[in-house]
Amino acid sequence: MKHEIETQWMGKMQFNALVNGHTIVMDTPERVGGEDQGPIPKPFVLTALSGCTGMDVIALLRKKGITLTDLNLKVSGEVSKTQPIEYVAAHIIYEMTGNTADQEAAFEAVMNSQDNICGVSSMLKKIMPVTWQIVYNGNEIFNNQSLKASLSQ
Repeated sequence: MKHEIETQWMGKMQFNALVNGHTIVMDTPERVGGEDQGPIPKPFVLTALSGCTGMDVIALLRKKGITLTDLNLKVSGEVSKTQPIEYVAAHIIYEMTGNTADQEAAFEAVMNSQDNICGVSSMLKKIMPVTWQIVYNGNEIFNNQSLKASLSQ
């Protein structure tokens, strides 16, 4: 099996990608020749990471009969200072709200996604550090960002 997309140049700096029948518009701001009709391409890497691991967490919890009240993922990508401009690290914040009794299951779901399931995270970890923290009902219950930073020095 393989995934395939088609991308069509629409003029100026706009490209439209057809992904599983859905159109995704990519463009640049006007200051660099585009019309700002869509995001630039690079953040789609972070978008794919957030969607992949977020769907894992929801699916894993659903299998246990657990439903979160809310799951918000914030992903930041640290950008290189020289050409080619690329991500050199990524960090995910999982902001979760749910029953206090489900905190441990939520923690396990995130760890399972990051350690075993999320293909996007697995690919990215081969080229850069991917760290994450978990905030459950407003309390940070896990953060490996400082741990990874100290290990890479």
